[in-house]
Parts: sequence; structure tokens; C-alpha cells
Amino acid sequence: MYSIKEVIEKQRLFFKSGRTKNLNFRIEKLKILRKAIIENEKEIIEALKKDLNKAPFEAYETEIGIVLEEIRYTIKHLSKWTKCKKVKTPLKHFPSSSYIYSEPYGVILIMAPWNYPFQLVLAPLIGAIAAGNCSIVKPSDYSKHTSRLINKLIRENFDESFIAVVQGGREVNKTLLDEKFDYIFFTGSVSVGKIVMEAASKHLTPVTLELGGKSPCIVDKTANIDLAAKRIVWGKFLNAGQTCVAPDYLLVDHSVKDKLISSIVKYITQFYGTNPLSNKDYPKVINEKHFNRLLNLIQNENIVFGGQSNAKTMHIAPTIIDDVTCESLIMKEEIFGPLLPVLEFGKLNEAISLVNKYPKPLALYLFTQDKKKERYVIDNSCFGGGCINDTIIHITNPLLSFGGVGESGMGGYHGKASFDTFSHKKSVMKKSNLLDIPLRYPPFKNLNLLKKVMK
Repeated sequence: MYSIKEVIEKQRLFFKSGRTKNLNFRIEKLKILRKAIIENEKEIIEALKKDLNKAPFEAYETEIGIVLEEIRYTIKHLSKWTKCKKVKTPLKHFPSSSYIYSEPYGVILIMAPWNYPFQLVLAPLIGAIAAGNCSIVKPSDYSKHTSRLINKLIRENFDESFIAVVQGGREVNKTLLDEKFDYIFFTGSVSVGKIVMEAASKHLTPVTLELGGKSPCIVDKTANIDLAAKRIVWGKFLNAGQTCVAPDYLLVDHSVKDKLISSIVKYITQFYGTNPLSNKDYPKVINEKHFNRLLNLIQNENIVFGGQSNAKTMHIAPTIIDDVTCESLIMKEEIFGPLLPVLEFGKLNEAISLVNKYPKPLALYLFTQDKKKERYVIDNSCFGGGCINDTIIHITNPLLSFGGVGESGMGGYHGKASFDTFSHKKSVMKKSNLLDIPLRYPPFKNLNLLKKVMK
């Protein structure tokens, strides 16, 4: 068993060999990863069931399927992405040509969370492989079954000198962050993200931080209320609300609030039954700490639907809370659970003013049929990404970079953005030897000519 330092050193030596820069090597490793996932699909689903009580359909929809699609898309386009890109050169540099080369950083650290413990390990790893890096993967200690399975899959299919999995809790995280990496990719909470960035700064290591925040969902009076409710319920209670881009709170035009709540209740019942706690496909809260934190958020609140919980199974029913204000405890932190507070507004600018009181969110959702209001919201709020008339699905488009802004994160990935994140863009200008214009050389004589050339 190698120490973390020894694994990092092995990976540095392997990276220096140049093998990971070969396009065929990268594609081969991506195909090996895909084959391992397909062959172990049943075991992956079982692990996700044990960790979060995910149904097979949800496990495939939100974890396995997304990863396989990311691999397929990457393999299809990787040859194009890796090619040297020729760019224009200003006439003042004639005769010259300019190029951008994508090259791997080296040894990457990927730190993943527990809420999507398979997808959020493998999706960034795909980008790291595609870009030609070696990787050390640190899955969450909270999702033990999935983490162990990932360790097994990686060990059986990849040499430690290329990809290694490190398991453990906070002490292991600290040990990893004390080491020097060439890039760190972290997905998790804002508080831990700050620790990661501080540790990275000691080595001037570049980072991508995929964090979270309070992602608003705005519903105006022109929205298709019934369809909005259906899509909000799906996005909010997917994985029992333990999704970084889940709608965190509702901002609803007061004239349609009661109708929306009624439709939301209808779809919760339709999706999860009259007793969600007994629904075998309804996910659970990850552990007792988060379970108790969530219940504390709804103490003394006006629960208009749901609120039931089972400490033995760590389940909390989909819960709607009305009469919420910015001073309510539930509005003081990211919820990350199946609790949906409802706030109302009279004019859209009031809703945007409230959104902008909070740090920039990872996502924003707007339900409207008014294009002017759509444009107003996009122009007057800052957020990582989002949807008009839907929730969450923007993260499944490989042509859209996914990432946060401000306290919700920095950097992005998915599709080509993953390749770009894990690639250094090396700029090169090639100058011809056939002509050498003397203007730039001392002794300096013709300032007026220089000004004309540099216009």
C-alpha cells in the first residue's frame, strides 16, 4: 500500500513519460472506463440504493446515464478538441502565424461530494482523462458504498500511476490538500471550498470550485402554472432535494400563489404517493447530522404540506412551507433537502431585488410566458446557469458549460468545457525569418510611424 506522497510521485513520473498526451491512449482509457461502468451497472445501482435509497431509474437517470453520455460525447469529439488551433495574427506582426495548443496540467486532484457520489466523481474524471492528465480521486466518506465501488472499479481497470482513489474522512482530505497538485477540482459546500482554495493558494495551484447556494425559482402570473408545478416538484425533490442546483426557494406572484401550491401538492402526491415515507423509491437524507439540520429549519414554520419524518430510515417527506420571510431560519442557508419555502411578490423587480440580496446562486429558474420578463430577469440577476420554464435540465446539455459564479463557485465543466478546464492553453507565435522590420529595434527614431502601426 503506497502513501499519498508515493502515489503522487508515481503519477508525476508516469506523466513525464508522455504517454497520457497520446490521443489514442486517452480514447482507450475512456473506453475502458465506459466498459467498466456498463459491466458493473447493477453493482453501481445497488451501492446508490444503500447510500441514498435511489431507485434504479433515478440512479441511471441522474448518475450512470449522465456519465455514459459524457464519455460517448467526449470520445466522439476528442480528436477535434486536441488539435492545435490556428488564430489570426495582427498585420503589424507580418509575417507571422499564431497557434493555441491544449496541453494537460499534470497530476489532478478531484474531490467529490456525497449527493451524487458516482456522477460527481466520474464526470470531472472524464475531462481529466480527455485532457491527458493523471488523477487522484477522493470520493466522499459519507457515501461509503459508492466510494468503495468506485475504488474497486478504478483499481481493477487502471494503474495507480495513472488514476488512483484515496478513501477516508477529513484527515485524509487535509493530507491531500497539504500536497502540491497541478490542478484541483472540488465539488461541495462553500465552507469547504474556501478551505480548498486556501490550501491551493499555498502552491499557486489553479482550482475549479463547484459549490452551491440558494437557487431561486421565480413563477410569474403568465406561467403555465400546472406544468410549472410539475417541473418544480421533479427538480426540487429529485434525490430528496439533495442537489446543488435544486430550486432552493420559490418566489411566486401573489395572484397565482395558492393555485401553484395546490398544483405542487397534487404532483407530490402523484409522484410519491400519499405517504412518501413508505415509498420504496423515495431517496433518504444522507445521514443523521443532515437529517437533524433539516428538521431544525422547519421548527415553528407554517408547514402547509408534508413535514413528516422518520429518524430510523432518515426520510423527510416533501414539505411546503408558506409565510416565509428573508428573516426565517430556512432562508439563512442552503437547504439541500426536501423542504420548499414559498415567498410571494407583487412586481417582478421586487423578486429580483430579493434574489440579489443573497450571494450569486449556482442556478436560477424562471417560469413565464412573457419574453420581456424573461429578458429582464436574465439581464438583472447574476447566476451560474439556469432554465426558463424548467428546472435542472440545463446541466445535461454537453454544449452548456456548468459552473457557478461568486460564492456558488468558479470554473465550469461538461462536454468540451471539461476538456478546456483540465487543459492549459499554450499560445505560440511563429515568426518568419524572411523579413525583419527594423522599426522595433533601438535606437528609437520614428514615434509617429509606430503610432500609425499600432492603431
